Amino acid sequence: MAEEEKAAAASEEQQAPRMQIVNQYIRDLSFENVAAQKSSNLSAQPDISVQVNLDARKGNETQYEVIQKLTISAVNGEDTIFLLEIDYAGIFRIENVPEDQLHPFLMIECPRMLFPFVRRIVRDVTADGGFPPLNVDNIDFVQLYRAELARMAAEQTEPAN
Repeated sequence: MAEEEKAAAASEEQQAPRMQIVNQYIRDLSFENVAAQKSSNLSAQPDISVQVNLDARKGNETQYEVIQKLTISAVNGEDTIFLLEIDYAGIFRIENVPEDQLHPFLMIECPRMLFPFVRRIVRDVTADGGFPPLNVDNIDFVQLYRAELARMAAEQTEPAN
């Protein structure tokens, strides 16, 4: 009986989902310090907006590229203070994830693993650009995923014109 339990446990371990970050890198990075170019007055606290987009592409049998795109703008009234755009990607080896769970896994778990690195880059780039370091708030990737599903469902139910 003990051998059967060990075999069952070993089988479960082999079938457990596995994720490994193979590589991660900056695909694209742009920082525009508009305030310095226009000699703008930076006395007021700017409004910061962060937009997040995610994308995933299949590489080979078990590898996927997940791309996290952040567009961060700081605006004071009608004047743009700075604009930062970053595309940060990770190559993930993913095994034993059921097909119906793969998409949420790629759009929630993988970006969650990449986010601390993106946050650090944003912090460093804004500080190096002459501004106080910007610490981007945590992103709820589950909520982001649900909102995208709702948006896609609403698109499909709209009548075509």
